[in-house]
Amino acid sequence: MRKDLYQSITDQIVEQLEQGVRPWLKPWSAAHLAGRVSLPLRYNGTPYRGVNIIALWMQGIAKGYSAPRWMTFKQALELGGCVRKGEKGSLTVYADTITRTETDAASGEETPTEIHFLKGYTVFNVEQIDGLPDQYYDRPALRLEPLPRIARADAFFAATRAEIVHGGSNACYIERHDHIHMPCIDAFESAESYYATLAHECTHWTKHPSRLAREFGRKRWGDEGYAMEELVAELGAAFLCAGLELTPELREDHASYLAHWLTVLKSDRRAIFTAAAHAQRAADFLHGLQPQQAQAEAA
Repeated sequence: MRKDLYQSITDQIVEQLEQGVRPWLKPWSAAHLAGRVSLPLRYNGTPYRGVNIIALWMQGIAKGYSAPRWMTFKQALELGGCVRKGEKGSLTVYADTITRTETDAASGEETPTEIHFLKGYTVFNVEQIDGLPDQYYDRPALRLEPLPRIARADAFFAATRAEIVHGGSNACYIERHDHIHMPCIDAFESAESYYATLAHECTHWTKHPSRLAREFGRKRWGDEGYAMEELVAELGAAFLCAGLELTPELREDHASYLAHWLTVLKSDRRAIFTAAAHAQRAADFLHGLQPQQAQAEAA
């Protein structure tokens, strides 16, 4: 019987959530990251995207890997390495579409149809592989002095031109006015917690009809549409924080969402894939507003 890839990854995430752990935030405390999070990387240094980020974060933490780079058995061989005997790989997925032409029996008219498919493949962490070039085993150096990553975060969010109103004690995005409400930074336990919260709200900001027009049919607080949008914002913030090298702390006010997320994930094995895809789209949209990105696209 062919293994259901959607169900396999969803089950792993549900298991973590049922233990009260959000797998997309667990890596923040990983000792090997020297106080920062890292996106999982392919053999060539390209970051993974979408649900594969979450899947490999989970595997890295569960198995104690200290390196962020992953590759297939074949890629390891091509680089002169060899996966150690007995090592078990981790599941990642590849989504694509194929076009098939269907012919109407009556008219003979041909109509192209796009078919979406998901393919699973196995990757190994470089710590499971011997004989690779030395650079594949590099560990992040401990930082004796903090890098100006908070200044970089200021520049990142300023470049979005989102309207941010400071004051009060609640953080939220108000779609009818199209602006973000944020407590002042002094109200947070750390500056990084402020930026992580802002990343969450900026992900919500991308759902506006003039931007990504994201809609899950939300009708009331706590329904499945609400839970899906919150999950997208949660994942989007995690992806943005990883890119900005922020180390957010767990927010207690989001613990109440765990039950809602579990309900959504258990009822739809594709929900986490959908949420991760929307979160990646939101992160890409916000990155696309950055000056250096605009210059690169214009070149």
